[in-house]
Amino acid sequence: MSRPPRILLFDSGMGGLTVAAAVAQRLPQAELFYCADSAGFPYGAWEEVTLIERILAVVGRAVARTLPDVCVVACNTASTIALNQLREIYPLPFVGTVPAIKPAAEQTRSGIIGVLATPATVKREYTQGLIQAYAAQACVFLHGAARLAGMAEAKLKGEGVDLAELADEIAPVFRIRGEARTDCVVLGCTHYPLLAEEMKLAAPWEVSWIDPSPAIARRVADVLARERLSEQGPSGAVKAGTVMFTDGKGAKNAAAYGPLFGRVEMLEV
Repeated sequence: MSRPPRILLFDSGMGGLTVAAAVAQRLPQAELFYCADSAGFPYGAWEEVTLIERILAVVGRAVARTLPDVCVVACNTASTIALNQLREIYPLPFVGTVPAIKPAAEQTRSGIIGVLATPATVKREYTQGLIQAYAAQACVFLHGAARLAGMAEAKLKGEGVDLAELADEIAPVFRIRGEARTDCVVLGCTHYPLLAEEMKLAAPWEVSWIDPSPAIARRVADVLARERLSEQGPSGAVKAGTVMFTDGKGAKNAAAYGPLFGRVEMLEV
């Protein structure tokens, strides 16, 4: 290729930044485009049919704008309900994000796993299928954490995190059964790793926090290699990435998206 590979990342808000950072570290020469559906955030309370239509529309406009080599759906909710439809419509590779239940099942020693996710992800049959496929022998506690994504967004905007409120929100996945207790907690929304340090402080005991971002970045690299798309662009500095918002409210917080994304654009949907 005469240019770096183009990678489009999509999320309802800032959560996909955790994936973007991992992708940038893994593929430093890639040209990154980030689409934040700020007008639609948060996705957790949307009715499913309407949300699928929304995701297809926003991703479609972003794909047409950026012409990516690979698209990363850096949102668990969007991946569990719309990934198959996206793959059917667009002739390019899509990498999804689903709760990391398989690695949690491989790591747990107590057999008790907590899964923090959005209410929408918790309700999906896809999530139940992951549990049956990979953690049937474990005791898995799902919690639809309605407040965590908003808390993560507020943190990136410079607001403080109320540790008492955070402790209350994550408490349902910390369970004790006899002498065993939760030892792995799956972060089933890409927003949640943004609160990783605060969660460690708020947790009632130490656990392994399962962040899927490094695994997603590895998958993106594998896809680029499979498609024979070079990781390396021409010599010299790589242009700053582009972040696109679906409303002015999101654009006002563009600075929170950090140094990875130096250009800001609006995406009309």
